[in-house]
Amino acid sequence: MGETFISPDKIKALEERLRDLGINEADIDERFVRAQGRGGQKVNKTSSCVHIRHEPSGIEVKCQETRSREANRFFARRVLADKYEDRVLGRDSSRGREIEKLRKQKRKRTKRARGKSGTATPVSE
Repeated sequence: MGETFISPDKIKALEERLRDLGINEADIDERFVRAQGRGGQKVNKTSSCVHIRHEPSGIEVKCQETRSREANRFFARRVLADKYEDRVLGRDSSRGREIEKLRKQKRKRTKRARGKSGTATPVSE
């Protein structure tokens, strides 16, 4: 990837993560299209929106977070890695474990709320 405001350490870490997940650069189909929304003339003149597709899994990602094409390439690959990890590992992924943890916390809260707001038992005299 080219020059961006993203540190080389982050780029190297992402490349290692993609390699560990088994995602090859050759399997990624990448296109650049014009972005939409705010950004003025810069967005209207340049094709900075990145649309990538991982051929073996069929996962597609479209990214137009910044006006920089190279930064969008980085962000799109990061989202692709997240989606691929969720699909392959499911609940075993770090994100899946975090989601499951939040689900359990919410379940505890609702049980407590139901217990407190339940019908009051009459006190016999």
